[in-house]
Amino acid sequence: MRVRAARPSDVAPVSALEAELFGRDGWSPALVEGELGHELRRCVVAVIDDAVVGYAILFVVGDTADLQRVGVDGRHQRAGIGRRLLSALALDSYPRVLLEVRADNSAAVALYESAGFHRIDRRRGYYADGGDALVMQRVPEPAAP
Repeated sequence: MRVRAARPSDVAPVSALEAELFGRDGWSPALVEGELGHELRRCVVAVIDDAVVGYAILFVVGDTADLQRVGVDGRHQRAGIGRRLLSALALDSYPRVLLEVRADNSAAVALYESAGFHRIDRRRGYYADGGDALVMQRVPEPAAP
């Protein structure tokens, strides 16, 4: 498995994963295309045997980054791909990173907590099906003296 910067040719496989993973809350192909090509986004994909099996999208404005999406094909989950995608985004280079995650997605919450994110809020009814979102924040540890 390798992680690389997303390309325009990744719109279709990322869109397919969006539909599979997020259902009604998934982004349309047009929205994915806009995200992958936007200058304020950092987008990476995980590839196995020339197939995109995961992706992550980070939106950066000033000194704050917002982790927009992390998705990994269900057949490849719990294999460290999400962690590798987060690592490729170099989150330590941002003073503050925020994200929203489904409150009932315990695997994703555990991944984010293990990557240094902390819960700071809850958004009730955030998702199309009425599900709640946790708002999480990551602030890098200060460097040792």
